[in-house]
Amino acid sequence: MYFTELSTPLGQITIESDGTYLTGLWFVGQKYYGLAENAIFNDNLPIFIDVKNKLEAYFNGKNPNFNNIPLKPKGSPFRRQVWKHLSELPYGTTTTYGEIAKKIANENGLKTMSAQAVGGAVGHNPISIIIPCHRVLGKDNSLTGYAGGLDKKIALLKLEGSAMAHTFSHWLSI
Repeated sequence: MYFTELSTPLGQITIESDGTYLTGLWFVGQKYYGLAENAIFNDNLPIFIDVKNKLEAYFNGKNPNFNNIPLKPKGSPFRRQVWKHLSELPYGTTTTYGEIAKKIANENGLKTMSAQAVGGAVGHNPISIIIPCHRVLGKDNSLTGYAGGLDKKIALLKLEGSAMAHTFSHWLSI
């Protein structure tokens, strides 16, 4: 495993790869920070150069295409199914844990799916921003936790021009 770092307006980010696939992206110090212990610093991997360029564009208010970044998040089949749904959320939009739970229940032929189970998977997303877990809100579009911190969640929503960001503007000034 390899890693690199990137300074952003919201703090330092650690990026991890197996050399081909992006396997992790975390704000330093966030909950569930998962950098492999044996990861070797390497700033020159092509995937790191691509991800850094796209993140820099993102933090400059552009909508880069993250879809062509090869991803390999580590997690159970259920978590990967949730993360797939997160990856399909359009830039600047939001959804709720309940809406994702309904979609997964339908896909799996179930009557219901626990929104709390979806929340656990969302919270353990190992590839922040690119798998956009910050776009998931609680019931009735309420502000809920974010492993990187609520201040970062609100800032990311505001950066994307999400209508919901203005609802939470009383939390902080960005």
